[in-house]
Amino acid sequence: MNCEECGKRPATLHLTKIVNGEKTEYHICERCAQEKGDVFTGFHNFSINNLLSGLLNFDPMQKKDGVKESAQSKPLRCETCGLTYAQFSKSGRFGCSDCYTFLGDRLDPLFRRVHGNTQHIGKVPERTGGQLKIRKELEQLKAALQRYVASEEFEKAAEIRDRIRSLEQKIAQS
Repeated sequence: MNCEECGKRPATLHLTKIVNGEKTEYHICERCAQEKGDVFTGFHNFSINNLLSGLLNFDPMQKKDGVKESAQSKPLRCETCGLTYAQFSKSGRFGCSDCYTFLGDRLDPLFRRVHGNTQHIGKVPERTGGQLKIRKELEQLKAALQRYVASEEFEKAAEIRDRIRSLEQKIAQS
């Protein structure tokens, strides 16, 4: 699709404006967007971090009790690279591997809000993950076994125990 303004260059900016139920679409190239001015400026600096922060009502200076930190309070800072939490929240990038340790108290709630959990539970490729898949299933079964024993559901616990034994034998054989 070509630019609606110049008709020469491909349209790279697509803006949909809805006012009083009336939808208007604009398809223009970057050069025409810069020339057109205020309606189209600022989109090339779009940040997914700002979008997520806005959607989640996330204020990086907000404490757990709902009170904001004062400007005089010492900002949380990584001792290795000097990155502050405010800098991390703007860029979405860590300065070094130690940032996880120094900023950790504030990261868990953020990860939980964005990802739904603080522990990654991903898929394992079929061809390479035979042992890993079995070990992961074992972990889940052992946790289920503990729950059944705690709730005194011993028949279900016995079934889980037998399944655990068979998986452990599979691991021992390979």
